[in-house]
Amino acid sequence: MIVKTKHQNDTDAVWNSLVNEARTAARDEPILSDLLHACIIDRDSLEEALSYRLARKLGHHAVSEQYLQDTFMEALSSDPCIGVEVRRDIAAVKERDPACDAYLTPVLYYKGFHSLTCYRAAHYLWGKGRRSLAYYLQSIVSEVFQVDIHPAAKIGSGIMIDHATGVVVGETAVIENDVSMLHGVTLGGTGKEHGDRHPKVRSGVLLAAGCKILGNVEIGEGAWIGAGSVVLTDIPAHTTAVGVPAKVVGKAGRPTPAFDMDQKLC
Repeated sequence: MIVKTKHQNDTDAVWNSLVNEARTAARDEPILSDLLHACIIDRDSLEEALSYRLARKLGHHAVSEQYLQDTFMEALSSDPCIGVEVRRDIAAVKERDPACDAYLTPVLYYKGFHSLTCYRAAHYLWGKGRRSLAYYLQSIVSEVFQVDIHPAAKIGSGIMIDHATGVVVGETAVIENDVSMLHGVTLGGTGKEHGDRHPKVRSGVLLAAGCKILGNVEIGEGAWIGAGSVVLTDIPAHTTAVGVPAKVVGKAGRPTPAFDMDQKLC
């Protein structure tokens, strides 16, 4: 008879891999053993591990670490969709970032993944009418991670935010599934108007470093926006747009630029 440890779960391949990676890392680098045990090995689920890790990162005098941990745990555990989204986000980083060779890396170290997971908790709170706490999380995440995502924004799963510093996502922005973006990306408005005023980014899009997409414009499925570009108008699906202001210069070159991460002009 095979006896399972408390960590093993036949339906959670990401968590099982994380635990195994953490045990290997603790053996290979004993100086990190306490961190790995506290964050992963001594936890019972990915939700518990992330709640602990994020609370430790964001603990602040206004809200205790324990309260933050409980809040994250509530958000990550109450809505099963968030668990699916978080796991797809982890897999997206491992699959698309050549510097990442393990699930453990984004969970412990990558502020793009951390800030996105915090957004998911804040979005949960926003939907429950707990807007003050959602704003608090947004503020602390912006201060600690330098990533500012409004809790009312709508973001799908399988998202990779690489490097992440300086990313801004506005209140009415929409990011569909399987999008990749790099540092310095802005999904912003064009002034102080109210209402639906932020970009809509469709699935499979690659937003390169420093690009700015402003206003209620649509970035079509599978498009690629070049580094440093400023987008003020709709961009058709499966095209490449570059420049200030951005103009379409051809096809995207790959069916799903977000997966390939190829930023060479064809």
